[in-house]
Amino acid sequence: MPRAVESPTSPPSPPFGPRHWPMWFALGVMCLGARLPWSVQRGLGRVIGALAFRVGTARRRAARINLGLCFPEMSPDQRERLLRDSFRDLGIGFFEFARAWWGSATPMRRTVRIEGLELLDDIRAQGRGVLMVSGHFMTLEMCGRLMCDHLPLTGMYRRHRSPVMEWAVKRGRLRYAKAMFTNDEIRPAIRHLKQGGFLWYAPDQDMRGKDTVFAPFFGVPAATITATHQFARLSGCAVVPFFHRREGAHYVLRVGAPLADFPSNDAAADSTRVNAAIEAMVREAPTQYLWIHRRFKRRPPGMTSPYGKR
Repeated sequence: MPRAVESPTSPPSPPFGPRHWPMWFALGVMCLGARLPWSVQRGLGRVIGALAFRVGTARRRAARINLGLCFPEMSPDQRERLLRDSFRDLGIGFFEFARAWWGSATPMRRTVRIEGLELLDDIRAQGRGVLMVSGHFMTLEMCGRLMCDHLPLTGMYRRHRSPVMEWAVKRGRLRYAKAMFTNDEIRPAIRHLKQGGFLWYAPDQDMRGKDTVFAPFFGVPAATITATHQFARLSGCAVVPFFHRREGAHYVLRVGAPLADFPSNDAAADSTRVNAAIEAMVREAPTQYLWIHRRFKRRPPGMTSPYGKR
């Protein structure tokens, strides 16, 4: 049965029924957690992260392998400390997601520092769209909400298998984003950019079934989606790195300079430049990156997966 056409500016109808009750319960807990004081959320987040480190064997193993590949210059003890700290930030990130969707951003607005917005003035004056490229950091939801106070951002995301989670994610993000496009709504997203819109996009995960090339990420060949190159080629938009990180209880958001001479005629070269920009973001806030994703699961011909067979 064909999927019903959905609007990028409104969430789908929420599904009900007994098989969805466990997910609704989980969302209820998340919604209650969103209303806790920010200091309490950070403390509980550290506890949850420490627990996840102990029980999340497969995710812990994937993160440890990723850190070994990306930071070979570190000692084993340094990488292990980074691994544990990343799970701490993973736990805090749970509350950042919850607060961004259902809670108040007032405490963050009081202290957030935003840099580089003036770099977008020339692009706006030209009537060009802006593709704001970032990575999968645990701060992405809250920082997206904070940036939407200053820019009419739209976003792109991968559709969730759970219809309850699909409803929750889209409803939560539409509290602050102008629209949300799924990753198969390419034409509407390109049209939005052609009209001078802002689109936030994170191309740093291995997306099977998509147009990809192997481009270095921390010097390691990584299957990289070429969508950033294609968006720029088809819409004429500027591609701008968007850095964001948490410093203690505060946030720092930074708009980088647009990538010069982008796109080129070489999708692989452009994808390498995008990966380098995201790598620079990770090096600024390594514990806040989503290391549990199996970023290097697909390998070039002749290379074996660092994670082993599954």
